[in-house]
Amino acid sequence: MLYRAFLRVVDRLPLPSLRVQRLIAIAVVVTQAGIAVTGSVVRVTASGLGCPTWPQCFPGSFTPVAVAEVAGFHQAVEFGNRLLTFVVTLFAGLIVLAVTRARRRRDVLVYAWLMPAGTVVQAIIGGITVRTGLLWWTVAVHLLASMAMVWLATVLYAKICEPDDGVEVVQAPAPLRWLTALSAVAMAGVLVAGTLVTAAGPHAGDKSLERPVARLEVEIVTLVHLHSQLLVGYLALLIGLAFGLYAVGIAKPVRTRLFVVIAVVCSQALVGLVQYFTDVPAALVVLHVAGAGATVAATAALWASLRTRESIPADTPVHQSA
Repeated sequence: MLYRAFLRVVDRLPLPSLRVQRLIAIAVVVTQAGIAVTGSVVRVTASGLGCPTWPQCFPGSFTPVAVAEVAGFHQAVEFGNRLLTFVVTLFAGLIVLAVTRARRRRDVLVYAWLMPAGTVVQAIIGGITVRTGLLWWTVAVHLLASMAMVWLATVLYAKICEPDDGVEVVQAPAPLRWLTALSAVAMAGVLVAGTLVTAAGPHAGDKSLERPVARLEVEIVTLVHLHSQLLVGYLALLIGLAFGLYAVGIAKPVRTRLFVVIAVVCSQALVGLVQYFTDVPAALVVLHVAGAGATVAATAALWASLRTRESIPADTPVHQSA
């Protein structure tokens, strides 16, 4: 009943063109990744408790309050990051309205609705992170959830670009699609290990001596080695995937996405090396988080390109999905 009422309201909106849907979907990807980057800025500036409570910033106030205990700079950084949640929510809502009004197919609608739902979950995780005093594992979950949203948003963009009445076309045989999925699992392992490195590293998110942030009590060098070895494994899988795709014949869109993934992963490895040998400067932490978002988006785009929907004339032979 409620959904039917929602549809009646949406039907009064202007019909969005495919170009408009794509632009909104790109904005969704950028904002989902961008709020993770601004979150890293909060962390490296030690502003994680600039707003010491949630959902309010201070008890009795949703906005910063001039108090001696918390510097105005830290309040501004943390509150600014919270305000960006409204931007993320705005585009998440717009993409739902756009694809619903355009009467897109079911899987597009499902992925679109995951955007506002995921944003709500992220806000709750952020609240838990603040209320636990930036407990290291809650911070890690917060980042990993953001990366999951970047993956889903990228797949959503790919699906929006496909015609609803198209024919499903498989661009690679099943073993290579499974190898791509395995590389994504390896990437997830790299991300998890990266959050552990951060949890044991010098950027705790807050420097108050009165409320020290609980850290992961593991030797950071051990975690760095784990992180780097998983990255090597991830890159090795991508190289193997590249040879496999070229062996069976690779379409240009897939080739482009593959090159982008490998280039981004190599760039991330370089940034990580520089971080390690320069005592983890704050600017490189932010760059590394941005690179993580780019890696997730690129890998998701590669995955989505291996099984697509295309408008094909009826007399054209089609390699049906396996």
